[in-house]
Amino acid sequence: MRHITHYLGIILVVLGLAACDQKKDDPHAQHQDQSASQSQHQNISLLDGKLTFSLPQEMSDQTGKLGTESNNMHVYANNNGQQAVIVIIGDETALTLPELSQKLQDQQRHRDPQLQVVADKPITLGDTPGQKLDSVVSTNNHSNWSTVVLAKLNNQLITIQISLPADNQSQSQSIASEIVQSIVIR
Repeated sequence: MRHITHYLGIILVVLGLAACDQKKDDPHAQHQDQSASQSQHQNISLLDGKLTFSLPQEMSDQTGKLGTESNNMHVYANNNGQQAVIVIIGDETALTLPELSQKLQDQQRHRDPQLQVVADKPITLGDTPGQKLDSVVSTNNHSNWSTVVLAKLNNQLITIQISLPADNQSQSQSIASEIVQSIVIR
């Protein structure tokens, strides 16, 4: 569990950096870019194909900059870091997915008293049960949409956090939902 807390701390640092770097560009140009890129996805395969998912084309592998494969953390982000997907392959755990989700909520609420939990529910990732936690996280007066997916593969905890700007919450929810729906654990 100590490792999970360590990784969650790293995730919060990434979220904080992304929130600090939020630029207010031309909204019309941003909307055109996002609409065009939503139709293009790239397929990601980890753990020798046991974990697969699709990401928006503008996200690229940032693992060498923000994580390492040796510590089982993979980071994908867009150019300005406002959109990020962090995958952590954790240690074995005896805790249930709902227990892990509650523990995660408690840790996030400790760091962000204004945490808004939108949903915490069981999901299915291929044939594998999972738990999805949707929330709005505030850092430095900026809000991010956060979707965390928890699942187990051979009792090993897999955590996938999707962090997107909450400026347009419905669009962020839609992007996160597309990513979650594409996750398959075999």
